[in-house]
Amino acid sequence: MRSVPTWARPSLWGLPIRSALTAAAVVAVALAFGAVALVYVLHRSLLSELDDAATARAEDITAQLRTDAPADLDSQLVDTDQRIALVQVVDSNGQVVRSSDDEPGDAVTDIRPPVDGQPVRGVRTAAPDGGDLRITAQAARGVGGEYTVIVAATEESVEATLATVGGLLALGGPIIVIVAGFMTYGLVSLSLRSVENIRTRVSAISSADLSERVPVPAQRDGIATLARTMNDMLARLEAGHAAQHRFIADASHELRSPLTTVTAALELADARPELLDRDLVRHTLLPEALRMGLLVDDLLLLARADERGLPLRLADVDVDDVMDGEVRRFRAHADISVTAALVPVRIRGDAAQLSRVARNLLDNAIRYAAATVHVDVSRHGDRARIIVTDDGPGIAAGDRERVFERFVRLEHARERARGGSGLGLAIVAEIVAAHGGTAHIVDTEQGGTTVVVTLPVVGPNPS
Repeated sequence: MRSVPTWARPSLWGLPIRSALTAAAVVAVALAFGAVALVYVLHRSLLSELDDAATARAEDITAQLRTDAPADLDSQLVDTDQRIALVQVVDSNGQVVRSSDDEPGDAVTDIRPPVDGQPVRGVRTAAPDGGDLRITAQAARGVGGEYTVIVAATEESVEATLATVGGLLALGGPIIVIVAGFMTYGLVSLSLRSVENIRTRVSAISSADLSERVPVPAQRDGIATLARTMNDMLARLEAGHAAQHRFIADASHELRSPLTTVTAALELADARPELLDRDLVRHTLLPEALRMGLLVDDLLLLARADERGLPLRLADVDVDDVMDGEVRRFRAHADISVTAALVPVRIRGDAAQLSRVARNLLDNAIRYAAATVHVDVSRHGDRARIIVTDDGPGIAAGDRERVFERFVRLEHARERARGGSGLGLAIVAEIVAAHGGTAHIVDTEQGGTTVVVTLPVVGPNPS
């Protein structure tokens, strides 16, 4: 079986060609219907004008017959012209008593309308020469009796006009269709040129350099909107790519420190086995291994949150009990004062994740506190509020939002050996956001840092 050539398969034609052919077909159909309607209306209008002219002539003759005999009619009333082909006055016996022909002959129609009645219009009959006539007959009462005035109009002028209009339509219609097709082809090609420019630019953009943008056409149309959307997408990809690189670099840096410590200790123990004692394991290897394990757990939690959102196991949780448990744990190990004012508040949430929020907040506060940390739990309307305040160096106003980003540590934190990984508050923000709450830092008159977390009592909205 022979395959169909490409040029004969419309599905493989380009969009400009298909658009041009479609536009040409639509215009052709519209012109065809328009031409038929125009010719029909024009034909009816010309015939109506023809009948009006014949009726007017018949009425003029009828009016004069009231005072004059048929032989005395004005010659102008029985003369013919381009539209009036024949005039006859027929008496009550059917004899032609006045005619526009030199040889009257017989009446062209036997129609006899009633006296004082409406004229009969538009009756078609054949002319002696083979043409078509439209008869208007009107009864008249005059000198010498009753008459029938017959005025026959020829359709030759109507046919000539229709032939002229039809010829113009037949000549102009294809030209209009061809012009519409070429114009559509040009406009679609011009529009696709902008799309091609966008495609070319996008194909040239690589993951190594996402700073380039596609050109935005000056026209305010869908293609310009597409270009702006593409640029917005590229900006998001660039930001995500940069954030991913920063995340990998920061994670590698944070993991390198405990890994280096553990490696160095193991190398020392390998070279000098007598130094591998309980103090080395307890004060060097285990703390660094635990630190690395906690950092890996934090990274996995953030990765899951980025991929598909943080999964929550919702249940009724007493926020005051969660905070009280963490406060008691930190009191047993911290060398500073940890106080609490806890009001019973129950919400819908994930107890394990909320415990992590409490632990990170207290760990962060104790790390930078000078002497005291205070925890406050209360309820305001339909929201639970957790406030953790320390008397440390505080956080500048310009850094209060930035500290909730990943791997962000302020300069005074970097200078201290216990500066942490910079993920604690970032994890707090992720967990609180998953619960439909907010976390932010506010000013306090006593100085230090005050972190305020609000959580909806009814729990997060189901996704």
